[in-house]
Amino acid sequence: MTPDFLRDAAGTAAVFGFFAMAWFGWAQEAPPAKWLWPLRIGSILSGLTAVAGGLLLWRHWSDGSVIDASVGPKFGIIVGVEFALAGLGCGLLAWRKRADLMSAWIAFVVGVHFFPVAVLLEIPALHVTAALVTVASIASVFIAKARSLTVSAVVGATTGPILLASGLLALADALTR
Repeated sequence: MTPDFLRDAAGTAAVFGFFAMAWFGWAQEAPPAKWLWPLRIGSILSGLTAVAGGLLLWRHWSDGSVIDASVGPKFGIIVGVEFALAGLGCGLLAWRKRADLMSAWIAFVVGVHFFPVAVLLEIPALHVTAALVTVASIASVFIAKARSLTVSAVVGATTGPILLASGLLALADALTR
């Protein structure tokens, strides 16, 4: 991931590990039986990544960070817009009786929000994560339909590994400084 500051790499590992765990968990809503163990293992590895990143973040909390008095509020706005769009979209999907697409919509919003976050946090590699999550969110709808799977299983099984890999890269980056 190579952010300028170790603290930011550790924070990225913690956040991506946590959310990868959430996506692996969501995928367990109704997956094919043969997916259960890989999804569980992904959840465990994601949790370990989140804890390791969190401990490293805590240890280096006083170190430098790109998130300062100027960047912090902008980051908050981006995340606020992300949450608002995710919520509004899910409300619309529920109203349209398409709750099955909520996981794909949320993954799409998450993927798209990574693009401005990558610029703001000065982590160019985050554009790769953004593109992969965005593409996975769209492709998952078509894959689920073609294979008679739940959208949440496919979205979680694609988004979870992307975030886990990105989190592990950030953790490795932080640990090797």
